[in-house]
Amino acid sequence: MEIIIAGAILMYVFIYNGTINKDKFYADNQKYLEALKEEDYQFLLYAKYGEDVDVDKLYSKRITMGVIAFLFVLAMTISRNNSVEIINAQFFLNLVIAGLAGIGAFKLPYLQLKNYYKQHLQEIDILLPYYLKSLEILIQHYTVPVAVGKSIADAPDLFKPGLRRMIDRINSGDSSVDPYMEFANTYPVRDSMRMMRLLYRLGIGSQERKQERLMMFSKTVSSLQNKARETKYKERLNHMESQTMIMLVCTGIGVMLVILISMMMMF
Repeated sequence: MEIIIAGAILMYVFIYNGTINKDKFYADNQKYLEALKEEDYQFLLYAKYGEDVDVDKLYSKRITMGVIAFLFVLAMTISRNNSVEIINAQFFLNLVIAGLAGIGAFKLPYLQLKNYYKQHLQEIDILLPYYLKSLEILIQHYTVPVAVGKSIADAPDLFKPGLRRMIDRINSGDSSVDPYMEFANTYPVRDSMRMMRLLYRLGIGSQERKQERLMMFSKTVSSLQNKARETKYKERLNHMESQTMIMLVCTGIGVMLVILISMMMMF
């Protein structure tokens, strides 16, 4: 155990003073480590921190914490007696426990991001309809790619990186639906797939068809906005009802306590 603890301390010292460059290690093995990254990890980071977040740095930190947790738990579970006998059942049990601890430390930041997204689900989902409503005004005067490019500056921070990638692909000559679908896959908010398909169709065809499709696009966006408002109103109503119920219960309990104390004083 002393050897493992000493090794863990030395590794930490080497990382701290720069002898071991963990960023270089991550860069050299990125294609293997990326396989462990969750598909929606980048979206969840953008949803919480905005477009300025360094995704690779935070992911590298997750890997580092997982390795440290693995080594720490392994050092704590290996006793003096079985540390010499490497190949035995107890060692493999300790290895499994340390592995689970490492996986837990690696997954914990992702689970925290998922919890944040669930708590702010409605707030994040309504960003797309309101953005598309502002985009609709620009589309009336410009082509879809130009309108999207002009809308990036005022778009929610959550969508800016994806919008830039989408415009770069379109400007590089990709006239298929793929850039729009990539955006929808990167940001799996409510109705993103359907809205991106409508946006793509809006950008193709004649001017007469454009007006017809623009009207359909406008109706769909307005419908999404109305749904968002209804959901938000219901949430506020439910919150007020729960607060009122709590107040009534507390008031009832208080009245009962006062009556009970009064009766006890009478006796």
